[in-house]
Amino acid sequence: CCMHATPNYRRMVGNPICRQISWGEDAALVAAWREGRTGYPWIDAAMTQLRREGWIHHLARHAVACFLTRGDLWQSWETGAAVFEEYLLDADEAINFGNWMWLSCSCFFYQYFRCYSPVAFPQKYDKQGAYVRHWLPQLARLPAKYIYEPWKAPIAVQKEAGCIIGVDYPKPIVDHQVVSKENMGKMAEAYAAHKAGKAGGGPAAGNGKQAAAAGKQAA
Repeated sequence: CCMHATPNYRRMVGNPICRQISWGEDAALVAAWREGRTGYPWIDAAMTQLRREGWIHHLARHAVACFLTRGDLWQSWETGAAVFEEYLLDADEAINFGNWMWLSCSCFFYQYFRCYSPVAFPQKYDKQGAYVRHWLPQLARLPAKYIYEPWKAPIAVQKEAGCIIGVDYPKPIVDHQVVSKENMGKMAEAYAAHKAGKAGGGPAAGNGKQAAAAGKQAA
């Protein structure tokens, strides 16, 4: 088991297999994510199910983990792993912390330019938003066109659906299209620093290509 062979497996600092990344520390962002108040229905529905049932599908786990860390909120994977450890009925220490390192691109998986979109990803698999309508009933009457981006619904549509964005359901706490690209840049810098450190302080070759690809491949 990787966990038993790795010192400080549950945290970043002192963990020899984990990339050292300067994550943010914003309690308000973490609380909004944990409590399903991000303003992104797919993320909020998944976190609501997690709190109520102690389980979510593995793709939902991937999406909310990416959103909290490198995708949108830029918060530490350690924080997310602790929340999962608290709520998941099937929590396994080695798998849980390993998966969080993986989804944050801190270890095991390094294609940080591949990012789960909280809008485009669920649109592929649940076009009508049945999952969101179930877990977030305040959005249940919204047309499918706006179910993953309710803030784009005209006010007349919001009134007809009985859900005013900013009142009955929160506005997005970040702009995914903006922060996802910014975070890819931060990841590129962290990876460059890691590579330079391994090379004894030499320049990080090839990093520019990854950074350039990041903006093009954001979901």
